[in-house]
Amino acid sequence: MMSAAAPSFPFGSRALPPPSPRLGAALRPARVSALGGGGEGETGRILDPRATPFQILGLDATACYSAAQLKAAFRARVKEFHPDVCKDPENADLIIRRVIKAYQMLSGNQDMMVERNNVDPFDEPECEARDIFVNELLCIGTGCPYSCVKRAPHVFSFSDDIGTARAISQGNGEDDLVQLAVGQCPRKCIYFVTPCQHTILEDVLSSVLMAPYDLAEAAVLDSLLTKAKFENNRYTKPKRGAKSSSDYVDWM
Repeated sequence: MMSAAAPSFPFGSRALPPPSPRLGAALRPARVSALGGGGEGETGRILDPRATPFQILGLDATACYSAAQLKAAFRARVKEFHPDVCKDPENADLIIRRVIKAYQMLSGNQDMMVERNNVDPFDEPECEARDIFVNELLCIGTGCPYSCVKRAPHVFSFSDDIGTARAISQGNGEDDLVQLAVGQCPRKCIYFVTPCQHTILEDVLSSVLMAPYDLAEAAVLDSLLTKAKFENNRYTKPKRGAKSSSDYVDWM
């Protein structure tokens, strides 16, 4: 019996190297839906550093909620993960802090969310771009000689899974140290964005980093960042109308 012929490779006798584990599924928690599900359950979803405020509160990011609905979702989460009843007592305090922060972020943007329903934030930014987004596809990470984490550790931190930098605090666009970190980034992968843009960009990035690597979604992310940078630079604050008074003034 003839032995099976050895497989041939177009670039020589050596096989192509396996894909880098940087984007492997083992390095990234499974992506979860804003409505629930996922291998790690509700606790894992809330503790996921990529979780959006909507996901933390168990809400649908595509819907528009009233102040009463946000408060109801917040109270339900607090009741579910109160330290006295939480099934993960070691992380109970952290879970509650993340729930409180998520509620504060959404309730603070409530008026903006209602007024801008179905408006593309990349076409019409809702406010000045003061939030921070790091494109981890380009970030050098711990090996960067101009590390944003070293310059502004109160805003940036290295991820535990792939070692890239990411923003851990938002609304710091006026911070001098943050502006220095953004200006000195050798890969130009740190962007000032609006809260609505940030939510969408983080969701797209999370999808891109999942295995298998999707070049199409990476192109979408790059397109959104280019559009956000252009439109945010054009944004101008709404002009305030002249104040009028009905008080009588005697000029004589």
